[in-house]
Amino acid sequence: MRLAGKIAVVTGAGNGIGGAIAAVFAAEGAHVYVTDVDGAAAEAAAAALRAQQLQASALTVDVTRGQDVTHLMRTLAGAHGRIDVLVNNAGLNILSDFRNMTDADWVRIREVNLDGVMRIARDGFDLLRASGKGSLINVASVMGNRGLRPLAAYSATKGAVAALTRGLAVEYAPFHIRVNTLAPGYAETKLTQRALKLPQFRQALIDKTPMRRFGLPEEMAKAALFLASDDASYVTGAELAVDGGMSAAL
Repeated sequence: MRLAGKIAVVTGAGNGIGGAIAAVFAAEGAHVYVTDVDGAAAEAAAAALRAQQLQASALTVDVTRGQDVTHLMRTLAGAHGRIDVLVNNAGLNILSDFRNMTDADWVRIREVNLDGVMRIARDGFDLLRASGKGSLINVASVMGNRGLRPLAAYSATKGAVAALTRGLAVEYAPFHIRVNTLAPGYAETKLTQRALKLPQFRQALIDKTPMRRFGLPEEMAKAALFLASDDASYVTGAELAVDGGMSAAL
């Protein structure tokens, strides 16, 4: 098992890609902390893993609240003294033409998708360093490098996440912490369900994907496993696209 004995934390893991990452990590031997702003969803996901005799704990964490992140890190420090794998997965999207976007919606998207990533990456540094070979994975999106009409704000934050990751990879490398970006394409999850219910939007995404299908959360999770494991021991500052070829297409 590639993560045997590891301590892993996944934000936004109550469902969707985060939930799939938590499940794959647990199956590979990690003790996974499933965190989500929806505490009931986090507990249900962790309970499902424990029912399979896997190691999982749940915590309610709103990444936009500094006190929640502080509590998370104190909990991990007290219980284990380290974090081996930290996945910044919590994300939010609000579909809107940019010319009609409110200040409040812009701030909300930024607070979750970028400020939350910053806060977790910054406050988790000491525990990742204590691991001796920590792995920080920031989940961005194929849309960080592309544009679609109702996603300008989302794309801006995800592009910023990828840029932040490159900077952190350089800064954290002397402390034996690898920092990489996972850039998923479209999968049918709670985050994307509203957009994918729009027939024209759905077809446009399929048409832009050379493999002509949406991804599965489990496919994204297996890529995250690679970045988390010693198989990627010389990989840092990279952006791994798992998007059916969308980012390569014209």
